[in-house]
Order: sequence, then structure tokens, then C-alpha cells
Amino acid sequence: MQANKETIKDAVVNCLRSIYDPEIPVNIYDLGLIYNIDVDDELNVKVLMTMTAPDCPEAEYMFQEVKQMISWIKEVKSVDVELTFDPPWTMDRIPDEVKLELGLL
Repeated sequence: MQANKETIKDAVVNCLRSIYDPEIPVNIYDLGLIYNIDVDDELNVKVLMTMTAPDCPEAEYMFQEVKQMISWIKEVKSVDVELTFDPPWTMDRIPDEVKLELGLL
């Protein structure tokens, strides 16, 4: 199958769903820490993400893990991960089905 922007984006989401926040038993994608995934025509990937708190002790580790996991996708040419705290993460970013699993609803 020929890789295209959509298949690469799906592969990136799958990678992100394999990375878990060490303090909350939810992957970083479903936790709402990923603000944007952009795949350009040359299959370069840019991810805009946040942490649950600006002083998260695992921030550097998770940032590097995101970059490394995406770079393992064979067709991806380059990976750029940007960390932002604007807007700050809130629990409103967690989908209701995940909140239900966590007992928050």
C-alpha cells in the first residue's frame, strides 16, 4: 500500500496511543495532550502537544518518546514535535468515554 498523508496520520495516532502518561493510566492521545498532527506532502510530521502541567517531571521523557516513536514509521521523512502550554491542558480535553473508564463521570 502506498503511504499518503492520511495513512501516515493514522500511523502517528497509533504510535501516540502506545505512549502512556506515567501518572494517569491513559495514553497521551486519548488524554488530550496532542493538540495537532500535521503531515505535509513530503510526509514530514509535525506534532503540537502539551503536558498536564508545565512542571511535569516526565515532560522531557515523553517529548523524546513521541519523537522517537513517530520516527520509527518507515515512510516518515522527518519529525518535529513542539511543546506548548497555550492553551493549558484541562480535563475537558479528555473524551467522555475515557472519563467514564477513569470513573470521572
